[in-house]
Amino acid sequence: MTTAAPLPTPAHQLSNPQPSLQPSKSDDVNFQGLPIPRGPVTASLSFYQAPADGSSPYNYVEVPKDGTPQRNFGTDWHDVVIDDLRGQEEKFTLDNNAFAVVSNVPSNEYDFQDDEKIKKVYYPEVEKLLLENLPGAHKVLIFDHTIRRSNPDAPRAPVVRVHIDQTPSSAEERVRLHLPDEAEELLRGRYRIINVWRPLNGPVMAHPLAVADSATVRDEDLIPVEHRYPNRTGQTAAVRYHPGQKWYYWSGMRNEDRLFLKCFDSDELVGAWGRVPHTAFVDPRTPEGAVGRESIEVRALVFG
Repeated sequence: MTTAAPLPTPAHQLSNPQPSLQPSKSDDVNFQGLPIPRGPVTASLSFYQAPADGSSPYNYVEVPKDGTPQRNFGTDWHDVVIDDLRGQEEKFTLDNNAFAVVSNVPSNEYDFQDDEKIKKVYYPEVEKLLLENLPGAHKVLIFDHTIRRSNPDAPRAPVVRVHIDQTPSSAEERVRLHLPDEAEELLRGRYRIINVWRPLNGPVMAHPLAVADSATVRDEDLIPVEHRYPNRTGQTAAVRYHPGQKWYYWSGMRNEDRLFLKCFDSDELVGAWGRVPHTAFVDPRTPEGAVGRESIEVRALVFG
C-alpha cells in the first residue's frame, strides 16, 4: 500500500510556524560542520547606476562577439540591513509583498543535470505547487529555468545585481510569445509571472538570495532595461537604491524549501506590489571554505 506524501504548507497560512521552519541545534551547521549564518546582517548590494552618456540601458544575455559591452549601465553599491525571514515566514504573502515561502516540499528530481529530465520530472512538480498555493490560479505555463552554480566554469553564476526579471510590457509579451492562440483571451483575465527558487545543495551558506518587500519599493526606482536575446529583445528592470526599501533573506535554505518571487501581476488591486527586486549577495559571515551555492529558478506564467 502506498502512502501519499503530505502536502507542503505555505508558511503564510500557518497561525504559528511549524517546528520544522525553526532552526534546531542540528540545523546550526551544514554537512561540512560549518556554522550557518542566521539573523539580520548588513551586506553590500549592487544597485543601478545610469549610463554615463545618458543612453537607454541594455543588457545582452550572451556576451557580444563584436566587442560591444555586455551591458552599458554601472553599479551603485550600498550597505543594506537584510533581515532574516526564518521564524517570521507567516508575515509575508505574494499579494502584499510579492514574495512568499513554502517549506517541506518533496521532489523526485535529484540530479538537475539533464534539462529534459528537469522538464519531465521537476516542471510538473512546480506546476502542481503553484496551483495548490496560489488562490484562483487555474492554468500554469512554465517557460524556462536557470541553474546557477558558484564554480568558475559554470555557465550561469549567482547574479549579484539587484533586478526584477520582467516588466509589465515584457510580461504581456511573454503571454503572446508562449500562448499566441490563447493570448487575447488570457490577457483579459489575471496573469502573473512567478519564479520558484530553491537550492540544490542546501543549506545555503554562500551567496544567499535577498528579496525586497515590494510594498517598500517605489515605482520611480525601477528602470526598464532592454534584455537582448540573440533572436529578440525583452525587458527587465534595474533598481535604484532608496533607504526606505526593506530587505530580507531566508537563512540556511534547504533543498525542501521554496521561495516564490512575483515578477508581475496584472491585478490592479495588488499590481502596485506585483514585482520583487532580488539579488544574490555576499554574506560577510560566510565561513571560509563553505560550499558554493547551487540553485534552480523556474519561471512560470500563472493565470487566474
